[in-house]
Amino acid sequence: MAKWMSLPFRLELRGAPSRAMTYWSPVIAIALTLLLGALLFLALGKDPLAGLKVFLVDPFSGKRAISELLLKATPLILCALGLAVCFRASIWNIGAEGQFTVGALCSGAMLVWLDVPGHGISGGAGLLLMITAGVLGGAFWAAITAFLRDKFNANEILVSLMLTYVAQLLLMWAVNGPLKDPNGMNFPQSKVFSDTFMLPMLVAGTRLHVGFVVAIAAALLMAVFMMRSLRGFSLMVGGVAPHAARYAGFSARSALWVSLLISGAFAGLAGAFEIAGPIGQLLPSVSPGYGFAAIIVAFIGRLHPAGAILGGLIMSLLYLGGELAQSRLGLPSAITGVFQGMLLFLLLACDTLIDYRLAWKKKV
Repeated sequence: MAKWMSLPFRLELRGAPSRAMTYWSPVIAIALTLLLGALLFLALGKDPLAGLKVFLVDPFSGKRAISELLLKATPLILCALGLAVCFRASIWNIGAEGQFTVGALCSGAMLVWLDVPGHGISGGAGLLLMITAGVLGGAFWAAITAFLRDKFNANEILVSLMLTYVAQLLLMWAVNGPLKDPNGMNFPQSKVFSDTFMLPMLVAGTRLHVGFVVAIAAALLMAVFMMRSLRGFSLMVGGVAPHAARYAGFSARSALWVSLLISGAFAGLAGAFEIAGPIGQLLPSVSPGYGFAAIIVAFIGRLHPAGAILGGLIMSLLYLGGELAQSRLGLPSAITGVFQGMLLFLLLACDTLIDYRLAWKKKV
């Protein structure tokens, strides 16, 4: 049995990490995901070509479809930008979903307070206050993780992940309690916000709002911060070579707080944009898992701001493809998660080849 299970090759450590595989790994992982996806469609009794067409072609069929692709990419890009900063500093923030949720909750609460007759506040000022509340809410939620790691050396992976479920419970309490719409027929939701406090649309007749432009601008700013600023350089050095960072006088404590606060702020901003964008009210299902999916986006993009844009578009394709597969092919909603899971595991497998190479075993 052991002889039958043995493989004809082994992993051999490279002398230096492969620069080529660093960039080719996501491409190979995406190609393998599509191949396995075609086999999955075949196993489910569906035409593989029709299934792949739903995922790869149909989201580009027309202005409205493309606008939806860019709309779903917006929160993914924003969350991935913050996570890229954390991961480069070797701070493993897995709680962007919770920070997104708290950002949405805080911005929704702000709009509930502002959007009342006779309040006398302009739409622009209201949007600014709403966005500020979302950013501060997300940053505060990330600060809890930073505090527990800083003071008690708590594991940031577990803390940030567990706080996600606390955030979801807080949201459920809010929409069933103080933020509940009194005229909402007892549904757990806030009232629908007026158009005055909604984000301006980029393309008439679509749901694409200015948040997409903000996400692109944020990616450019983060590229400058990470590649051209002393603070960004210190974060990267601390993640790659912590001993060298300490020798250079870079503070690991400062890196912890800065990276987590930036990550939480971006996730909170994404939550605020969802509330004042496509949703238009506060709901328990404010996020379909954008914070978790953004982890994959960040690694597809090689922890680079420009890569986050490309990764966000790819992950948005999977979300739209999954929705279309439900309506057109009769597949369950879990198909989106299946594709995301395959992409994650294949990306991790391909990333192994950055530091290792396949070496064929010699026959004895």
